[in-house]
Amino acid sequence: MKASKKFLYAIIAFFLIIIIVIVSRTLIGNYYKNKFSKRPDPGIIVAKVKQVDFFERIESYGTAIAKKTESFRIQKNNLKSELNLKNYVKKNEVIIRLKDKDLIAPFSGILGYRGLTEDVLGTDNTIIITLDDSSIIYADLKIPESFASKIKKGLLVNARFSGQETKIFEGSVDGFSSRINAETRSLLTRVKIENNNFELIPGSLLEVTVRFNERKSLGIPDTSVMLEGNKVYVYKVEDNNQILKTEITIGNRGNKLIEVLSGLNENEIIVAEGLKKVNPRGKIKPIFK
Repeated sequence: MKASKKFLYAIIAFFLIIIIVIVSRTLIGNYYKNKFSKRPDPGIIVAKVKQVDFFERIESYGTAIAKKTESFRIQKNNLKSELNLKNYVKKNEVIIRLKDKDLIAPFSGILGYRGLTEDVLGTDNTIIITLDDSSIIYADLKIPESFASKIKKGLLVNARFSGQETKIFEGSVDGFSSRINAETRSLLTRVKIENNNFELIPGSLLEVTVRFNERKSLGIPDTSVMLEGNKVYVYKVEDNNQILKTEITIGNRGNKLIEVLSGLNENEIIVAEGLKKVNPRGKIKPIFK
């Protein structure tokens, strides 16, 4: 009897040891699995949905025209001294001293040579000097007929030219024709551009953007949207940094922003960059742009 009890106790102890070993290995395995396999939520750049300026645009080209310009034809033998033109003269300042009179500037502006020409008789050279008041520059644009109804006096314009490709010059629509040109199917439109530093040079070809339908609207970075067929989605960041794939309706694009017509509210947070790193059902560590 005693031997039987000892055998039973030995069997129970054996199984208890096995159970303890199994449980211990399981607990230790889970500990190290959680410690080494669990990765932190990825750091993702996010942005707030905010109100920004949007507008429609019409692109066109025009030649820069000075506000005022005047030419002076001078006989070389009438010069009182060697010709040495200033770059800029003020109104009523002497441009050149001639033998018979002083040539006075009728307005402030930039001086320059138009060229040298032979006299009609071919005896004396004639110098032609130009004076340009280019503090304001005009440009005549041919606006396509399809946009004619959008043109209004005072609409804002932006202009660029090859000499200052990174700089934007601002101006406005100064006036436009009363009818469409039947040959070009366009509306002749004149724009006026401020040029106080005389950076725009008369005769330059200008790339002009006419802005219309300006408005405040919700905007998000153009890197934040996903296109799936005819639908557009963003990753919205919910409470506790949980990701929610959200369908939106978009409008215009401009300046690396996309207009949001529906689907988002102001100040909501969306993923701005790194969409491929996001788990649609997971969480992120938001990094504000």
